[in-house]
Amino acid sequence: MPMKTLRRLISLLLLTLCATGLSAQDEDTEYRMELGAGVGLCFGLNDVNSKWYGQSSVGGGLVMRRLLNPRMAIKANFDVGKWSGSTKGVNNFYPANPNQTGEERLDYAMSGAVYDLSVLYEINFLPYGYLQNYQGFKRLTPYLQMGFGLTYGSVGKAFTANIPLGVGLKYKAGRRLNLGLEWRMHLTPSDKLEGLEAPLGIKSSGFRNKDHYSFTLFTVTYDLSPRCPTCNRD
Repeated sequence: MPMKTLRRLISLLLLTLCATGLSAQDEDTEYRMELGAGVGLCFGLNDVNSKWYGQSSVGGGLVMRRLLNPRMAIKANFDVGKWSGSTKGVNNFYPANPNQTGEERLDYAMSGAVYDLSVLYEINFLPYGYLQNYQGFKRLTPYLQMGFGLTYGSVGKAFTANIPLGVGLKYKAGRRLNLGLEWRMHLTPSDKLEGLEAPLGIKSSGFRNKDHYSFTLFTVTYDLSPRCPTCNRD
């Protein structure tokens, strides 16, 4: 075989190996952040609705994750949900104003929005990643989440804190594309978010008989900020 042809074959082989190595390195890249959005349903549990998913309306927002390792993440959400309800037909509704009588006592309606800014800690049941490799990453995993948030209710013009708790399921649809479905319940110590405060005239403490709300969202996020390929892995 001529030396010139041999050199060409060796050069071609080296280029092929380099390209394969770069491709494998790109596939094995881990990322530190996710950014995306979600859309779904929002409902409130309050003095005008006591049924799960009763009076549901559209909700959605932005999501950002800081990936700590394949099993843990810190997530920030900014969500807005529409909610509405009416006391019409609620037999045990008695407004605090004793001057209202008859059917007027059952005729309170509200419609507005709830704004939520929350930071949550997520823990995956399985190590989450695109490639299985030596860490045994899984492209599909359920997760738990809990944290702390701030809430503003436009109907009652009330601002309060909240404790978000929830579960979710996420799927690595591509190297950098994540799909998710999550449910969160936000517990608040306020009874003013929907514009009614203790309509039965009974005050309570803690989270009992207060205004709570829930989001069920389908999310899409994209991986950003690749980790240093020469640094130690988690």
